[in-house]
Amino acid sequence: MKMYVAGQWIDKAQTIEVRNSYDASVIDTVPRADRADVERALQSAERGARAMAKLTSYERWKILHRAADLLAARAEELGTLISKEEGKIIAEGRAEALRAVDTIMESAEEAKRVHGETVALDAASHGKGKFGVTIRVPCGVVVAISPFNFPLNLVCHKVGPAIAGGNAVIVKPATDTPLSALRLTEILLEAGLPPEGINTLTGSGGEVGDLLVADRRVRKITFTGSRDVGEHICKTAGIKRVTMELGSNAPVIVMPDANLDKVAAAVASTGYANAGQVCISTQRVLAASGVYKNFLDALAPKVAAAVASTGYANAGQVCISTQRVLAASGVYKNFLDALAPKVAALKVGNQLDPTVHVGPMIREKEAVRVDEWVKEAVASGARIVTGGTRQNAMYAPTVVADVKPEMRISCDELFGPAVAVTPFTDIDEAIALANDTNYGLAAGIFTENLEWAWKFAREVQSGNLHINWGPQWRADRMPYGGLKESGFGKEGPAYAIEEMTELKMVIFHLQT
Repeated sequence: MKMYVAGQWIDKAQTIEVRNSYDASVIDTVPRADRADVERALQSAERGARAMAKLTSYERWKILHRAADLLAARAEELGTLISKEEGKIIAEGRAEALRAVDTIMESAEEAKRVHGETVALDAASHGKGKFGVTIRVPCGVVVAISPFNFPLNLVCHKVGPAIAGGNAVIVKPATDTPLSALRLTEILLEAGLPPEGINTLTGSGGEVGDLLVADRRVRKITFTGSRDVGEHICKTAGIKRVTMELGSNAPVIVMPDANLDKVAAAVASTGYANAGQVCISTQRVLAASGVYKNFLDALAPKVAAAVASTGYANAGQVCISTQRVLAASGVYKNFLDALAPKVAALKVGNQLDPTVHVGPMIREKEAVRVDEWVKEAVASGARIVTGGTRQNAMYAPTVVADVKPEMRISCDELFGPAVAVTPFTDIDEAIALANDTNYGLAAGIFTENLEWAWKFAREVQSGNLHINWGPQWRADRMPYGGLKESGFGKEGPAYAIEEMTELKMVIFHLQT
């Protein structure tokens, strides 16, 4: 595929191969952008920003609404493309394509709601004869840097609000998964977006990304990716608006009064999506020791059934995938005995095969890293219950028992298809364990006790807090973002638009 720069689809002699991580076959190639391409894109975006600012709210709504319709019409094609380039199973690829439709449609609706408000200046002691109003205007040029694990929907979460707010946007998709973003660019142009309202540059983040984020013509950066790259961008960006959606280590706390059937169903459905390659999948479950055995007895068959039907989705490469299960010692052995054979029976293979539950990780080196972390835990006293083997980019779904909180597989973001199992005694210890991480994207608690629920909401250091459900649930319209080193700023079209527009204060000095 070609990349889109300064109103033209261009190819280059130097290209990057986009490979299917299952068999390493080449799906397509994309141009490798260089410094000159970045400069052309920035100049184009400056012109595009002026054109976008002239569009009415209705015109922006119309473009995005038409784009959502086109996405819906091509959902099957896009779902297959997502699955090929990213490695998630075909059902998850289709689901992502449909979520992208919702994200762009939400952005379209929010384009009609970009407005200011009156400010009662006469409420000030010296405000007599003053009338104030705020107006919201576009930032100008937005740079959107997206990750590999949701190559369409997370691009939509950046591009949709940028357009709705009247900005021009430069998209830098993940080097491994650029094809879905290029298809989205085609669709937006077909929907009527001004030719210089978008630029899409393909290439290395180190070569292209640094040039973009450091440039003073860029007024807003929105990034989803790793904590370390996010920190580098913040240091490089200078004085401009920045939204960071970074990693996670999502815990679930199970209190003694929890409805265990509900807990089991929720953990089973929220723990394994995208094979752990989701920022807010359940990574840790903390169960009170008094219900540990009953919880595990209830959870094991449901997790096993859910895992058997949905797999460690996307090979664990989801920031919100279950990475840690904290359960009561009384049922520890029974839980492991029930879970192990079901996980061991998961079919791993070609993500395009509808009978496969777990596809490959994005690259072989990521599977190597997961293997290293698991072996490191075993060397420190943990034990592998099932799995723990690797073939090329595929890592067998793995259960690791007797995991201590300080082990890297527990305290850091694994982003792979392995679950660490560990126990707690009371809510204070549970909250301390939940907070014992640099990350704070999402967490969940199961309890019927309102005091415990509010204590959890007040004290757990996460941006998304779920009462009586797991942390992976997300509606694309809600404010979404983390605390601590999980980042800052919010996604969700209505909230992202606020971050992609500037607020001006206008004061009328009236004669009195």
